[in-house]
Amino acid sequence: MRHTSNRPVPGAGGRSVPRFSAMPALGLMIGLLASGCAEQAGPPRAAQVTESEAESLAVVSADSSIEPTSEAAASSSPKAARAQFAFQQGVGEIMPGMAGGMGGMGMMGMAGDAQAGGMMGSGMMGMNGPVAPPEHNTESYARIDDNPFIRAAEEPLSTFSVDVDTASYANVRRFLASQRMLPPPDAVRIEELINYFVYDLQAPSEGDPHPFSVEVEVTRCPWDADHRLARIGVKGREVERDARATSNLVFLLDVSGSMDSPDKLPLLKRAMRLLVDELGENDRVAIVVYASSEGLALPSTPCDRKETILAALESLQAGGSTAGGAGIQLAYQVANENFIEGGINRVILCTDGDFNVGVSDEGQLTRMIEEKAKTGVFLSVLGFGTGNLQDSKMEALADRGNGNYAYIDSLAEAEKVLVEQMGGTLVTIAKDVKIQVDFNPAQVGAYRLIGYENRMLEARDFEDDAKDAGEIGAGHSVTALYELIPPAQLTEDLPAPSESRYISPPDPAAGHVASDELLTVNLRYKAPDGDDSTLVELPVVDAGLDYTDASPDFKFASAVAAFGMLLRGSPHVGDVSHDAVLELAQAGLEFDPGGYRAEFLELARTARDLSRENP
Repeated sequence: MRHTSNRPVPGAGGRSVPRFSAMPALGLMIGLLASGCAEQAGPPRAAQVTESEAESLAVVSADSSIEPTSEAAASSSPKAARAQFAFQQGVGEIMPGMAGGMGGMGMMGMAGDAQAGGMMGSGMMGMNGPVAPPEHNTESYARIDDNPFIRAAEEPLSTFSVDVDTASYANVRRFLASQRMLPPPDAVRIEELINYFVYDLQAPSEGDPHPFSVEVEVTRCPWDADHRLARIGVKGREVERDARATSNLVFLLDVSGSMDSPDKLPLLKRAMRLLVDELGENDRVAIVVYASSEGLALPSTPCDRKETILAALESLQAGGSTAGGAGIQLAYQVANENFIEGGINRVILCTDGDFNVGVSDEGQLTRMIEEKAKTGVFLSVLGFGTGNLQDSKMEALADRGNGNYAYIDSLAEAEKVLVEQMGGTLVTIAKDVKIQVDFNPAQVGAYRLIGYENRMLEARDFEDDAKDAGEIGAGHSVTALYELIPPAQLTEDLPAPSESRYISPPDPAAGHVASDELLTVNLRYKAPDGDDSTLVELPVVDAGLDYTDASPDFKFASAVAAFGMLLRGSPHVGDVSHDAVLELAQAGLEFDPGGYRAEFLELARTARDLSRENP
């Protein structure tokens, strides 16, 4: 059964790399270079050619057979190839294919086709399979310990911050689809896997006082028939494009030497071009870059001069170390100098997160971001690349900057984040959103929140308006799953709290209010420019539904949760298997805008096959 409520409760410089024409001589050079490196070093050389190397290979004059990237190539939609991009062509549409009518391989990736000479390109996966992981890998992920079961009689309140980040899912896809390897367990944040997808939740009506709706659904748990599974769904209000407030955006772009890779700066520039193309003439864009030092590549410029913005973007080249802290300072300064009252004021940080000059410590950076967030400028973080991805640092910056974090593994993902879900990425409809679930111990013996391990809050934080929490963007949906153990199913092996010699343990039956309610969902949020929170509450009764009666959304979300638990090696995975995940997910394909759920099935099959190869 679904319960829906919004009932309020009182209180509480350089030149761009040109596109090469399909010349036989140049095609031969690239073909020989690619095949030679494939024999000697494994991964295809085409995936490793830098911008400067590409320029040095152009042994023709600038005015003869070289032309700039065409509008058609730059703006072609990657959606047409989504069904197969992740499994046939590598980690991102990055650079056009280079060949001279020969069967070779293109310097491109997932979402596009080789564009020269009718070549049989295989992108960054190369001619012999997926791209190999970098030899020198310094990727960083924060440790995650799965949430345990907690006895409701001792701790009836479960409190956490919402999370609309999606970076973990795209990163897991990169490991599975491009590198053909299982991801590190700590790279798997289950809530981000679940929240990557759009759910068929009803948005708030026009006259609703709250910017989102809340739904709860409870059925039998698919991986443990003796348990129940509760899904909390929050759906943000949509904002039509013509109703979107004017934007003051600052692109904070990492152009350090670590970004000199096809899946980094070249992909970054194409991604930001997609966003610029979507902006209105009254929106403004500034570009701040940082490498060994920071600099203003483009002052705040209205989007009726898009050609100026795009030219500045295309001129960027990579080199030097990474003074990220100085770049952050300058970006917020520029944003505040051009602040639009009542508008969208946001810094968009694009980086691999590998800060190594100046302020680079995660603690220092997050404290700096916290201070900057108080100015009313929000932050979005877009991660790029492989081998040195500083995932934990970028997630922390987005959290403290009243923002969101996405990982861009392809041009298709850039279109999803910056075009399809532009409103959710740019427009904040509620900030400091916290959820507190109050469990009835007479109905719930123990509970476990699936995911959100690094979003957990103390019960007292729920009513503390000074406590930072997550943001919800326009149209965003947030899903949280709780696995519940009925009181009759509690076992002795579930740890009980340690007893104090000075305090008698409470009687679990004492003081309970007689109620048939299973739980109550309490939610607090602030307006984007507000300081005081508003409370929404929703009591829930378990109607005893079987899993077969669950909605397609419920079935799909539970499949993604089980998938994440398998990848993490969770001790709570129960009886589920990779084949069971596929079966559960298949039942949830009824609602699949964009084809992302179908793509998930392919990822789940790949994970199953890899787990069999590496038991």
